[in-house]
Amino acid sequence: MDATLPIIILALPLFMFLLLGLAGVKMSHKAAAWLGILGMGTTATLSYITAFTYFFSQNPEFVSATGERLQHVVFNLTWLAFTPDLVISLGFLLDPISALMLVVITTISFMVHLYSLGYMEGERGFQRYYAFLSLFSFSMLGLVVATNIFQMYIFWELVGASSYLLIGFFYTKHSAVSASKKAFIVTRFADLGFLIGILVLSYYSQTFDFIRLTTDSSWVLASTGGATFMGASVLTWALVLIFMGGMGKSAMLPLHIWLPDAMEGPTPVSALIHAATMVVAGVFLVARMFPVYILEGSATTIIVVVGALTAFYAAMVACTQIDIKRVLAFSTISQIAFMMVSLGVASSGNGEVCHHGLGYMASLFHMFTHAMFKALLFLGAGALIHAVHSNDYTAMGGLRKYMPITHWTFLIGCLAIAGIPPFSGFFSKDEILSAAYAWSPYVGIWMTVVAALTAFYMFRLYYLIFWWNNPDYGHHTPHDSPWCMNVPLVFLAAVSCVAGFIPFGHFVTWNRMPYDIHLDPVIAVSSVVIALLAIALATRMYARENSLPARFRAAMPRLWDWCYHRFYWDELYIFITHRIIFNGICRPIAWFDRHIIDGTMDSFATLANRASDEIKPLQSGQIQQYVWIYLMGALALGVITILCLI
Repeated sequence: MDATLPIIILALPLFMFLLLGLAGVKMSHKAAAWLGILGMGTTATLSYITAFTYFFSQNPEFVSATGERLQHVVFNLTWLAFTPDLVISLGFLLDPISALMLVVITTISFMVHLYSLGYMEGERGFQRYYAFLSLFSFSMLGLVVATNIFQMYIFWELVGASSYLLIGFFYTKHSAVSASKKAFIVTRFADLGFLIGILVLSYYSQTFDFIRLTTDSSWVLASTGGATFMGASVLTWALVLIFMGGMGKSAMLPLHIWLPDAMEGPTPVSALIHAATMVVAGVFLVARMFPVYILEGSATTIIVVVGALTAFYAAMVACTQIDIKRVLAFSTISQIAFMMVSLGVASSGNGEVCHHGLGYMASLFHMFTHAMFKALLFLGAGALIHAVHSNDYTAMGGLRKYMPITHWTFLIGCLAIAGIPPFSGFFSKDEILSAAYAWSPYVGIWMTVVAALTAFYMFRLYYLIFWWNNPDYGHHTPHDSPWCMNVPLVFLAAVSCVAGFIPFGHFVTWNRMPYDIHLDPVIAVSSVVIALLAIALATRMYARENSLPARFRAAMPRLWDWCYHRFYWDELYIFITHRIIFNGICRPIAWFDRHIIDGTMDSFATLANRASDEIKPLQSGQIQQYVWIYLMGALALGVITILCLI
């Protein structure tokens, strides 16, 4: 493949960031917005062309004689060379998952660019906002096409910087500034583990290159030479540390605390972060390194445990939240955890893939479908907030009468995430459940409960917004958004309706194994029935204003409070950082430094100053005094000498 298109795909968002960032203040809002939209639309078109060429071309550089899609390096420029093999390059790797992500990222980003034209109208810093969107898109595109893990890490950090800028876009709001710092700091701790894992892995394997690491990964295990640390192999430690980076970006327990607060940023930014970019980066990382992860059963078991716990925790919390964006935020945490579990259960732990790569494929399939319906839900939430000027569902109700387009598209998103056929979420979610049951019935049952909770809290949200009661909206009657906001809603709703029928296995294959949707009838039927029961319960409780929710809360006040306060994770971190680290450790150290170390040094300085004050008269500048002192000194030396001789 000619390198021109891939270079433009990366260069155009970067150019738009520089153009809008430097010259945007000289432009009108509409000019800056349409430049950003045009730039991302062009990038999306070129990404579609690149992905189409890769998936459907029979060129030997893309497809093997057996029909498997090959990893193809379009270009690779050496940046740093430590040894002939250990080289950091900047390049463009085209393979099934990177081509898939090119389509997902540019599609969602283009929808967000167009939607923001209406949502952000009149906001201060409008041009700066579009510049940051372009930087975010560039960062994520560079991450998914990285040819080596160190290039991925570079763009990984750039994604973190971009999210910091966008989450804190409303920099005059203290809550937004705090949220941006919280996201940046928490993910930095996780990325430290990621960096250490990269260094450990590269030290033993002597390569950063993805193709070398993943094509025949058995040699990676051999390269460690059986080295262990604290009872675990070095490779296990490296993979767990790398997964730690994914835990931070994808908001897995216990590094999830930044994501709900990230809702302080503009709502279109939330759609971009949750659907196609930052939060799915952790899933993409594990999927990219999956051929190495299947070598270590301990690492994949940790992924399953962390993912399963996170999915259940986030689903429980989402059932009690009032802020509609935070409900969707915890929904994202739960759905991303679904994908992590699916990747974990895809490994047998002995270098083989379970059940023909079912979990691996299901995870990527759900990442694709989730991007569409979660972007739809967030943009729908933005339309609601734009109409009623509040994130709180208590300020809403009966909006189906006033906002029919938003109502129907939001309902489609709810049906998709709940796993109701024929919407896309049904196919991808049930594939994950099938993989989970195949790995362990207990994990399958656990994830089925999480899926039921998902259907319940999403329809709780739906009914509270569009049904429940019909408050008096006064003179400001809510209405549907302008066309630039409705077009993305309708488009994403349409995709959410049909995405489940895409022959996903034709595009993304694993180890030359054919992959098709092969739903287990028992699991599919039972999961749909359970989802419908959960929706029926939500309908009974929230379709009309009644006392049942209050009675339910009163029956289990402790559980409700724990869920509403997110199981007090933020309070726990505040206690650890403020009470233990700051007051218990840092403050005594600061006292010792200030009073003992600084006091001792200050006393030395005081003595030196006093001594210097005493001998200052000796340096008066009077020659007569110097001669007198010289003579007295000479006389004293003479007397001392004579006394010594006697």
